Amino acid sequence: MASSEDEYTYIIAGAGSAGCVLANRLSTDPKNRVLLLEAGTKDSYPWIHIPVGYFKTAMNPKTDWCFETETDPGLNGRSIPYPRGKVLGGSSSINGLVYIRGQSHDYDQWRQLGNAGWSWDDVLPYFKKAEDQQRGENETHGVGGPLAVSDISFTRGFSSAFIDAAAEVGIPRTDDFNSGDQEGVGFYQLTTRNGRRCSAAVGYLNPVKHRSNLTITTEALVHRVVFEGKRAVGIEFSVNGEKRIARVTKDGGEVLLSCGAVASPKVLQLSGVGPAPVLQEFGIGMVHELPGVGMNLQDHLAARSVYKTNEPSLNNEVNSILGKIRIGLEYALFRKGPMTIAAGHVGMFAKTRPDLETPDVQFHVIPLSITGVGKALHKFAAFTASVCQLRPESRGHVVIKSTDPSVDPAIHPNYLSTVNDQQTIVDGLRLSRKIMATPTMKKLVIEEFAPGPATQTDEQLLQFARDTGSTVYHPVSTCKMGPDSMAVVDERLRVHGMQGLRVVDASIMPTLNSGNTNAPTIMIAEKAADMILQDRRSAA
Repeated sequence: MASSEDEYTYIIAGAGSAGCVLANRLSTDPKNRVLLLEAGTKDSYPWIHIPVGYFKTAMNPKTDWCFETETDPGLNGRSIPYPRGKVLGGSSSINGLVYIRGQSHDYDQWRQLGNAGWSWDDVLPYFKKAEDQQRGENETHGVGGPLAVSDISFTRGFSSAFIDAAAEVGIPRTDDFNSGDQEGVGFYQLTTRNGRRCSAAVGYLNPVKHRSNLTITTEALVHRVVFEGKRAVGIEFSVNGEKRIARVTKDGGEVLLSCGAVASPKVLQLSGVGPAPVLQEFGIGMVHELPGVGMNLQDHLAARSVYKTNEPSLNNEVNSILGKIRIGLEYALFRKGPMTIAAGHVGMFAKTRPDLETPDVQFHVIPLSITGVGKALHKFAAFTASVCQLRPESRGHVVIKSTDPSVDPAIHPNYLSTVNDQQTIVDGLRLSRKIMATPTMKKLVIEEFAPGPATQTDEQLLQFARDTGSTVYHPVSTCKMGPDSMAVVDERLRVHGMQGLRVVDASIMPTLNSGNTNAPTIMIAEKAADMILQDRRSAA
């Protein structure tokens, strides 16, 4: 437990995907004293470690911040749940377990935007360093790293049928979405080991949590960064309502914000670093004006098509008492079966237009369907084909609503605010229908339940996306990296204009990667840890 008298080489705010990596790597040297602060609890809730447990942990205040967006014009004025992990491991403890890195082009673009050291060739070694790939090592995959990456352990007939049907319409088959070229259809790999979730806490934190130079404080709500002039000298936080300040050493100690794309900009704004109008509105003394703090929010919006099938799906099994018993026994005895399922079973990365250089939509296909996000399964046999636009043009923002650190910030995703975003989600829904019209799927699909046969025009499909679409839980870029006037950090993740302060999490992404964000966030933290240690050695 941190006390007000302690000083640390590094104070890490947030024990999520990035924070756990930093805690592991920075505490390797026993000379470094590391404090890791987490607002949530220890990851002792059993459902965290069972892959299908994301149905129990998302939107559960035991493990989730339970954020909600502000009403969004792009969603016809709806406010939607915005899950973010509030537990050791952060969102890696409650996410859908899909292991995706993104296109090589994504990272080459980061480099082209002025971020030296962030091209695909630069970041690939860190993806490999993090990875313990079940299939073994090759040019693009690593073994022996903290993050387990495994093949799925069970299939259903229409999962394989979807792959066959997608191939019929010209989508190439692939068994590896993570070589740098994602285009294709196949089964996802998952961040699991032996049928158990491998969160960042499991992979990175648990093996080192007993190090004498690492202090882990849970249920610690971060209030603000403490500054002396332009230098970060500590963190103010509270445990059980008791306010404390932990300080960094004067010999180059650093504060590292790893609170995520929602909370990192919130902490900066509460600390007096951010857009002048926001700070002035709440009477916060300005330490440093950075107009990009909280801006540039990007996220993947999913539209979910549901198809009734003439084969039993997991809906049937879960809605049956005997089915539940069988599923439970299969997992308890063999660590296999439906309880190992991720939020994506079959994946597909495809182009909605032939002139595109890389895929612009991603599908998560899963052999079940639900009445709504966080709600019960349908009573009939069905599966879901969820589609999202990979590189949205729409930009939102995150801003504080109070100077009280316990008050959630306002999240404005601003979904579907550009014509291209609107057309791409419509084209993605049409691609789903094209696959369902193949001879292979016609044998299995009884009818399209959602959007439904009455929804035919582009306008109707867009209305469906606006009425039912929801996040794929990939918010990024609210403290983006770059040299431009709206950037918050430089290529070494140091906050512009400040000393002793970095942001290390998904918020630093200049643009949203093409796919799920957990693996890229872990890569960012692996690379950041190397840079932090290099900079310390250089300053010595």
